[in-house]
Amino acid sequence: MSSTTSEDEIDSSQAPLIEHLTELRSRLIKSMAVLFVAFGVSFYFAKPIFNLLLYPYKQAVGPNSGSELIYTAPQEFLFTELKLALFGALCISFPVIAGQLYMFVAPGLYKNERSAFIPFLIATPVLFILGGSVVFFVVMPLAMTFFLGMQQAGGDGELAIKLLPRVSEYLSLIMTLIFAFGLCFQLPVVLTLLARARLVTAQGLKSKRKYAIVGAFAAAAFLTPPDPVSQIGLAVPTLLLYELSILSVAYVAKKQAERDAEDGLLDDDDDDDDEDEVEGKKT
Repeated sequence: MSSTTSEDEIDSSQAPLIEHLTELRSRLIKSMAVLFVAFGVSFYFAKPIFNLLLYPYKQAVGPNSGSELIYTAPQEFLFTELKLALFGALCISFPVIAGQLYMFVAPGLYKNERSAFIPFLIATPVLFILGGSVVFFVVMPLAMTFFLGMQQAGGDGELAIKLLPRVSEYLSLIMTLIFAFGLCFQLPVVLTLLARARLVTAQGLKSKRKYAIVGAFAAAAFLTPPDPVSQIGLAVPTLLLYELSILSVAYVAKKQAERDAEDGLLDDDDDDDDEDEVEGKKT
């Protein structure tokens, strides 16, 4: 009898696990299908996308410069297009993948946790796009202008030194910067989530500001090419986002304090009701 009961308990504990794994497999299949379709679409439009990414370079060299990009191996541009297609597929499919992840996790969350999680789910791609826009319209044109300024016209016994970028190296540069800025622009999301978990406070962030400055420039030196334009272009927005995060963390802490105060009042009311009931029973 006892062995049958224990076997039933084991079977009942395995059933939810199998259901979760089945749902996880379904979510992964849907995400991979969307990623595969997005990869095909991105590869089909790889050349127009690459021409779009050339905008910062064209802004730096000017419209009538006649500058060009090269590739030095027969397969180089093909692999560049494949890398570009994967980059585009990740960007296109991210909302779907994030949505599938949320739908898998949401049943295990409380209602207030689900409502609190949705703004962060929306803010993540918005901040990533904002970081990529800073690269596309500000940092990359300035960086390319800096690099092009190192050319040498030649003459008077000097040889001409001209920049001829390779397509793969240019794509790697702009992709690295977009990912670096996109990740660093997630700082308010990460710190606000930590504040909701009561792991950081606004006062603590203010006291660590000097370390944040050093960390921002160290991260910029690690994530960007070794030129001052890219590094300063990443470090300065990161510090501005750090200050924005302090305001966001302070707002979250204020809301939590108000919620705790309301919960305390409700608990006091419940205690008073219990005391009244006890006194009524005594009389």
